Amino acid sequence: MSIQARRERERAERERLIITAARELAETEGWDAVTTRRLAEQVEYSQPVLYSHFKGKDAIMTAVAVEGFADLAAELRAAVPSGLAATAAVYLSFAERRPALYDAMFSHAVDLQFATPAAPAALHAGFDAIADAIRPHAADDDLGLLTETFWAALHGLATLTRSARLPREAQNARLALLLNRFAP
Repeated sequence: MSIQARRERERAERERLIITAARELAETEGWDAVTTRRLAEQVEYSQPVLYSHFKGKDAIMTAVAVEGFADLAAELRAAVPSGLAATAAVYLSFAERRPALYDAMFSHAVDLQFATPAAPAALHAGFDAIADAIRPHAADDDLGLLTETFWAALHGLATLTRSARLPREAQNARLALLLNRFAP
């Protein structure tokens, strides 16, 4: 193995360590607790080392969000063969189980382009999984617009329920209504 290959591997491992530490810290203490100083202490590297990988906390949060989209896409893709209801349930479960990750993906300002060819592959993969679940119910509707609308509805249910603006005990009834409109 060349020295250059070893350095690249070590750099990738440090980057992975920083992202993992940010995710864990955010999940246990919230995103306000994630600072470059705290991350440097956690990963046992200096702040300049962190800055050699990321421009700052926002860039770290963006990397976490991309990783989250990949995780969500994998879970959605596994649910698609079981149908739209299973796909929707997986989406809502993901938002509930991983609140800090979901916030990085959808609530915090991150430097990601959505709905463009330049969007990271993980974003496209999640959207495509939802589109595949919607496709059998699209009829003559524009699949992309229908998928965006369904995704927006799921996001609204997840966000409003989590923030206690909608009663949690009615979540299943709301989801059933939504599914009935999209897949009667």
